[in-house]
Amino acid sequence: MTHIEPQLLKRVNNWLTPTFDQETQSKIKYLIANNTKNLEESFYKDLEFGTGGMRGIMGVGTNRINKYTLGKNTQGLSNYMKTYFPSENLKVAIAYDCRHNSKSLAKVVADVFSANGIHVYLFEDLRATPELSFALKYLNCHCGIVLTASHNPPEYNGYKVYWQDGGQLVPPQDAEIVAEINRLAYDEIKFDANEEHIQYIGKDIDDVFINESVKNGSFNTPSEAKENLKIVFTSLHGTSITAIPETLKRAGYTNLSIVEEQREPNGDFPTVESPNPEEPEALKMAIELADKIDGDIVIGTDPDCDRLGVAVRNLENHLEILNGNQTMILMTDFLLKQWKKSGKINDNQFVGSTIVSTPMMTVLANAYNVECKIGLTGFKWIAKMIKDFPNMDFIGGGEESFGFMVGDFVRDKDAVTSTLLACEIAAQAKENGKTMYEALIDLYVEHGFYKERLISLTKKGIEGAQEIKQMMIDARENPLTEVNGSKVVKVEDYQLSIEKDVVNNKENKIDIPKSNVLIYYTEDGSKIALRPSGTEPKIKFYISVNTKLDNASDFKATEQKLDTRIDNILNDMNLN
Repeated sequence: MTHIEPQLLKRVNNWLTPTFDQETQSKIKYLIANNTKNLEESFYKDLEFGTGGMRGIMGVGTNRINKYTLGKNTQGLSNYMKTYFPSENLKVAIAYDCRHNSKSLAKVVADVFSANGIHVYLFEDLRATPELSFALKYLNCHCGIVLTASHNPPEYNGYKVYWQDGGQLVPPQDAEIVAEINRLAYDEIKFDANEEHIQYIGKDIDDVFINESVKNGSFNTPSEAKENLKIVFTSLHGTSITAIPETLKRAGYTNLSIVEEQREPNGDFPTVESPNPEEPEALKMAIELADKIDGDIVIGTDPDCDRLGVAVRNLENHLEILNGNQTMILMTDFLLKQWKKSGKINDNQFVGSTIVSTPMMTVLANAYNVECKIGLTGFKWIAKMIKDFPNMDFIGGGEESFGFMVGDFVRDKDAVTSTLLACEIAAQAKENGKTMYEALIDLYVEHGFYKERLISLTKKGIEGAQEIKQMMIDARENPLTEVNGSKVVKVEDYQLSIEKDVVNNKENKIDIPKSNVLIYYTEDGSKIALRPSGTEPKIKFYISVNTKLDNASDFKATEQKLDTRIDNILNDMNLN
């Protein structure tokens, strides 16, 4: 037998005890005999909660998604809820997506909750993540779970935890729950279901959720304008097919074409390399269909239906995918205009964004005398803003990674209502003789032209995690003093909670939770952020540059200048 480190062997041997079923033990024995690298990857650490809950490769071991790691999470959560909500009749809601094992793992989670005397509302079949956030609040639950790995590859699954307000876990609950989970031994998990505590839900919740989505995402678009908008939609084999077509139909959008080859939910995502609407390849079939039928707008959603990619006709009449920042700017400005038109802006409203999203969000909000609150990456922080400022009106908010939320009836990014909102913007623009793309250019003329680009470097496995860690250490120990010939004037280190004014050599405290993010600001207005992903084995570099755009006719030339500036920054940082 190949040599296995003693500490690793101890973790492995624990899983070869009678606490674990025969199938699990057989798989582990196979790895010991045939694949010690995979064995090490499976057991070298415990799977951790990141920015979007817990995600990992499915398989046996402490660093994998399986009935035992999820069972332990659920047992710890059950214990915590009983302490946190003493003498209350506890209720949870559970949803799951199209991934392999999602349905069976959701039942395992329901079994553990029920075995602990907690009433479970379990969706009868796959549903969109935003519907879980809605259902949790609608059914007055204490907690909610979604089994999903969002846009990760097919071998992944995950476990997202939502709290009473409908938002994902944030401090202090997250650390307290993790501590409770870590205290548990696997033999303390109660797997024996009490079926009396499990109640299946479905169409009754769908109807209310879809009606609320229509109510929140509709803004006085004339019927004729709705019928004139040619929409092409793809669910990319995911859950959105259960909600988006019906939402559009109830809102009056009848001119809808669906990419049939991608309609069927399928955890293998057979027609795409990655079911990620950020990737141009994912929307290829939808764009081809739109070109065939002369469609106005293309929308694709990720497997759990919390993020959307939007493609619209550019100045050459070609369909172009907007990046997350551009979509967020269009949606936020549209909502702000609606609120202003209705006379509802009175210094008590805010929009939400994140530290790695476009600075244009703040510029836009200021133009309407609305506050722009900025949080860490991950939509749970925008949900937390709503919770922390209950006396303020939340208009909407987004992040650069293709997520947006309209109002607060759902407390997570929501591709259902956002898809409807995108159609409202496109329909009203078309009625006024414009495209969404031209509407975006108008915003650049009014507020300044902001251009962003994201570079992701994938580093898999144990070595990759170490490499990413080292890159962040190097960036802190050898900070940039200039980028592309422009001096660094400010550095924000969210791990140390320090904002350093380089010009005046002053330091201020950053008053938001710690996170492993480093952001440089330069003299010419460029912004460069470095951040390891919380859900994938990647390190991400977010580049933002800006300049004035005097009129729409200068758009192409000005865009070229900004693209060149980003290219030069990437060259300077050896990222090309």
